[in-house]
Amino acid sequence: MKKTLKELGDFLRGGREGKGLSLRKVEELTGVSNAYVSQLEGAKIQQPSPLDLHKLCELYELSYSLAMEHAGYPLPEGVEPASARQRLLARLGPTTADEEDSLVDYAAFLRSKRRGK
Repeated sequence: MKKTLKELGDFLRGGREGKGLSLRKVEELTGVSNAYVSQLEGAKIQQPSPLDLHKLCELYELSYSLAMEHAGYPLPEGVEPASARQRLLARLGPTTADEEDSLVDYAAFLRSKRRGK
């Protein structure tokens, strides 16, 4: 459970930082206390509030189902777990075209290095 809470914290922190928001600004925009958000990001909340997760995901434009999965909640029937691609996109957050090009180049470099071994 601790691993998934750390993943949730990293996921939420990445979303907040990707939007350039401070903890206090998040509180102002969502009504979720900045201390609670900080504790979520630090994986200190054992059972995160689904309502608060929803508010944060809406603000950060993140996948709510992925947040719920990270929080250890069962997914509703018919909702598929996040794919590897969705997880990667969630970890990266918003990217520019130049960043995407650089990521593709770096992935090609890593793959060529792996083939050379």
